[in-house]
Amino acid sequence: MSATNSSLLNFTLAADKTAQAGRERQMINDKHYLYVEDDPASCQVMNLLMDKMIKAKSLTIFNDSEDFMTRVLRLTNKPDMVLLDIQLQPYDGFDMLRMLRQNPDYATIPVIALTASVMSEEVDRLRLAGFSGVIAKPLSLRQFPDMLRKLFEGESIWNIVN
Repeated sequence: MSATNSSLLNFTLAADKTAQAGRERQMINDKHYLYVEDDPASCQVMNLLMDKMIKAKSLTIFNDSEDFMTRVLRLTNKPDMVLLDIQLQPYDGFDMLRMLRQNPDYATIPVIALTASVMSEEVDRLRLAGFSGVIAKPLSLRQFPDMLRKLFEGESIWNIVN
């Protein structure tokens, strides 16, 4: 193969790889997210992640679970994915998941548990409850965008190690 053909092949492969990366980024950044979390520091981290790294179309944060479904149904943009802390009041993550699954408009939306409690028994309980996946806190900034992409592709993520 000539040097010109080799350079052209390398350029084409690089362009294909760049286009693929762009499609993968669009898969996660052209979305609306809902995050339910009562810890201000976790909310701040998620806000920065979604704004600066993922460049999400929108992120709505609920700082508690009070009137959860009423507030969800009032959202201007229906979320493409819901990220739930498990330890909340008055409704915990399992309660909120049940509420979402009972509503036909939200029955199939990906719902991800974000929790610091990642013992195998807890992960099994989350899986059996019907969560689409679990991501351990603190979040891995390097892995989080790829996890979101995989979830939108239909994969289950049961990330118990950061």
